[in-house]
Amino acid sequence: MKMRLLVLTFLWCSSYLFAQDYFPKNDGVKSKNNNYTAFTNAKIYVTPTQIIENGTLLIQNGKVVQAGKTVMVPKNTVTIDLSGKSIYPSFIDIYSDFGIEKPKRPSRSGRTASYEPTREGFYWNDHIMPEKNGITEFKYDTKKAKELLEAGFGVVNSHLQDGIARGTGVLIALNTDGTDANRVLDDKSAQYFSFERSVIKNQSYPTSLMGTTALLRQMYSDMSWYAQGKSETKDRSLEALIANKNLVQIFEAKDKGNDLLADKIGDANGIQYAIVAGGDEYENIADIKATGAQYILPLNFPDAYDVANPYQAGYVSLEDMRYWNQAPLTPKMMADNGISFSFTIHDSKSSAKFKENIMKAITYGLSKTKALEALTTVPAAILGKSSKIGSLQTGSYANFLITSGDIFEKNTTLYENWVQGSKTIVNDINLKDIRGDYSLNTDGTAFAISITGEASKPKVDIKQDTVKLKAKISFANDWLDVSFSTDEGKKIYRMTGLVTTTDELSGRLILPNGKEGNFKATKTKSFEDKEKDEKEKKTPKIMPITYPNIGYGYTSIPQQETILFKNATVWTSEDAGVLKNTDVLVKNGKITKIGTNLNGGSAKVIDATGKHLTAGIIDEHTHIALLDVNEAGQNSSAEVTMEDVVNIEDMNIYRNLAGGVTSGQLLHGSANPIGGRSAIIKLKWGESAKNMIYDNSPKFIKFALGENVKQSNWGSFSRFPQTRMGVEQVYINYFQRGKEYDALKKSGKSYRYDEEMEVIAEILNGERFISCHSYVQSEINMLMKVADKFNFRINTFTHILEGYKVADKMKEHGVGASTFSDWWAYKYEVNDAIPYNAAIMHSQGITVAINSDDREMSRRLNQEAGKIVKYGGVSEEEAWKMVTINPAKLLHLDDRTGSIKEGKDADLVLWSDHPLSVYAKSEKTLVDGAVYFDIEKDKLQREAIAKERNELITMMLLEKEGGKPTQKPSKKDKEEFNCDSL
Repeated sequence: MKMRLLVLTFLWCSSYLFAQDYFPKNDGVKSKNNNYTAFTNAKIYVTPTQIIENGTLLIQNGKVVQAGKTVMVPKNTVTIDLSGKSIYPSFIDIYSDFGIEKPKRPSRSGRTASYEPTREGFYWNDHIMPEKNGITEFKYDTKKAKELLEAGFGVVNSHLQDGIARGTGVLIALNTDGTDANRVLDDKSAQYFSFERSVIKNQSYPTSLMGTTALLRQMYSDMSWYAQGKSETKDRSLEALIANKNLVQIFEAKDKGNDLLADKIGDANGIQYAIVAGGDEYENIADIKATGAQYILPLNFPDAYDVANPYQAGYVSLEDMRYWNQAPLTPKMMADNGISFSFTIHDSKSSAKFKENIMKAITYGLSKTKALEALTTVPAAILGKSSKIGSLQTGSYANFLITSGDIFEKNTTLYENWVQGSKTIVNDINLKDIRGDYSLNTDGTAFAISITGEASKPKVDIKQDTVKLKAKISFANDWLDVSFSTDEGKKIYRMTGLVTTTDELSGRLILPNGKEGNFKATKTKSFEDKEKDEKEKKTPKIMPITYPNIGYGYTSIPQQETILFKNATVWTSEDAGVLKNTDVLVKNGKITKIGTNLNGGSAKVIDATGKHLTAGIIDEHTHIALLDVNEAGQNSSAEVTMEDVVNIEDMNIYRNLAGGVTSGQLLHGSANPIGGRSAIIKLKWGESAKNMIYDNSPKFIKFALGENVKQSNWGSFSRFPQTRMGVEQVYINYFQRGKEYDALKKSGKSYRYDEEMEVIAEILNGERFISCHSYVQSEINMLMKVADKFNFRINTFTHILEGYKVADKMKEHGVGASTFSDWWAYKYEVNDAIPYNAAIMHSQGITVAINSDDREMSRRLNQEAGKIVKYGGVSEEEAWKMVTINPAKLLHLDDRTGSIKEGKDADLVLWSDHPLSVYAKSEKTLVDGAVYFDIEKDKLQREAIAKERNELITMMLLEKEGGKPTQKPSKKDKEEFNCDSL
């Protein structure tokens, strides 16, 4: 009792520790409390790796004085004996919105998209708000603080989670007894960024990930320019960026691909972000490590799916099933690869789920030391606050937890969370642990009682012989109440008692007949829960990661092979034509020899007798393998590039390989007259985006004409242009501006770098080529005239369904054509389309390619080429060139691919039949000499996928049977992009 009074006295006085010392004292004569508090005989985790057994923690004035085995305890010290208990540093969450109201999307009606900024004196884009400061939005939230304190957190780093550039954060100690004068540890703790638009701002740009990326690039360029004093106007946003450039920079990416994109932006500007991860980084761990970034990792592992219904189970993709199975690997794999990471409760369903997922990560192999580091020393280091928080080193804040034992064990109780020397009681430290097995004899009947669960929230099972009875228990303030019933609920027993010892439970008993008496339950076994613990600690079977990590992914990335194709019918797509009974040798990713009776040495020999070997199909116009297709926020998006949004997990890559496609131009859509820059890729299934994109890739950009760009079909009445006449004026305006920009740049005078104008200048200088979406002959003529006016030429008209009307003028201009074989009448402006279009343009000497613009058609471009033989009498060889060497010429890649010629890339397809036949199947598709599709391997993969799905479904069913939470299956239809997808 004396000790309790001393502690209460200390706590009452400690509130005065936080009054600022220069304030006048108008509330009486009080002296400052300089008492010490010593916590003795505890297991102390000074840091995750510095552990003191039976040590003493000495604190004073909210700070750690010393932690050690032998600590000199001053006379004016309150001593608290923590024998058998542990002390840990309190946790830190550096990605929070604590105390800052979540922005709400305003209600809007009608056409409200804004193409102009709404603010004056700030950056031109409303989603760039670095001038925002978390401290101005902050209000201490006592209710939320209680929840965080009970979860073990002592410090949170909070910010306004809205917009692309979000401003600065505020570092808060969760000291509910204090005031903002002492609990605000840093009012500008970090600067924050994301790929997400503001929910409260309505400026239309950007509408896509690639637009956001381009905006960030331009923002940093403008920041540098503004810092040099070149601007004639004030920009408070850029001034804030400059002022905050030396703060910790935190970027919310939330996806393994976006992690790399954020790091790429940072690298280009000399910034190393701390990156908020997505939890799927285990799939791409080598590239994640290569960023050199520190990561902030949410622990929001998915629940198993309820797959009891076989029809609903069919909704769940193998990708999602694997993610449930594999996601808890991320912390372990990061630790194993030396990647520094901290945990955040951000995006967790609850604090209880957060703790559960930490322990799940530990069962997947994460060490407890690394788990503790991720909650303490690492977040402190990321923020540059290691001397103050995250440990119990001398001089740090007295932020610590008192627990009954190992904090990462399920049955450990968190008693107290001290922040800046101020105590929050989570569970009574003097709580008696009544868990265990007891025997009870009453009214001539024997009962077996088992008390389990948490010490503060026990559960009870009572059996009569082997029959389990319905029972209830409550335990608070040492008072125990238990009731149970027998005879199918007809007889009810009620027991109440004050617990003085845990060796036996005793008190008053009321029998079913109403008589009162006493009961005594004697402990027969201490609580261990070993069986359940062992079951939970056992690492589940983890499915192997594939490349990419979805169905039909490979266990390893295909490697180049030395292969000799024997006795094939070889379609060269060169002047040599079609060669019968010919051998082709592939080595080091190149076609090295073509001839007969070749000796390949140790090469793998493939008998191609009766089969056809061709160059890989090249799709000049496709929208597969993309995360976005249109940046529709402005009438020009020349600053964006599809290389930023290559989707390496698009199943259409694999399907295209199965259709003999080896290369494709991933084009921006047709939402605006000037679209984005292209990504030209090789379909290397399982590789990273950077390894798919052609090295030294030719530079292309998408332009568009017609209905889409004047917004005929998507109802915008606020963005220019609205007519075909307006489209022409957009081009003239941009090319004139680009001409003036280029002239200024070449003059050597000072100029503001404008990525959009840089691209326009590249077009004018012949360094970037235009592939233009087109239909109506009048507009085709118009754009050629605009190009002539500015002294450059259009490279390719794509779609070009009225090309047959102006083929002579196209030939004169020097433009190529990439068209459909026989599409027509799918919208008004294609009413005049005819299937003889390609043949007519070809007859005029135009380089003609057949493209898909469609993820389904791209899988059968060989058949689309075959149609050209029928419609117009084009020869088989010339028709085949329309999907091989001709698109290669249009893409300026014909020196590297598109035909079978010695020295060219080994992008090859072995067909089972005549390649223009509807019966032909790709048996093998090679890219750079590696087999990326094999029809026999495909059969094995189908079997493996079915087996893996069944195994994962069984594991999920067991989860459900074990009482674990599950989620309802839902069908997730992935959007398949085309030109006008928004």
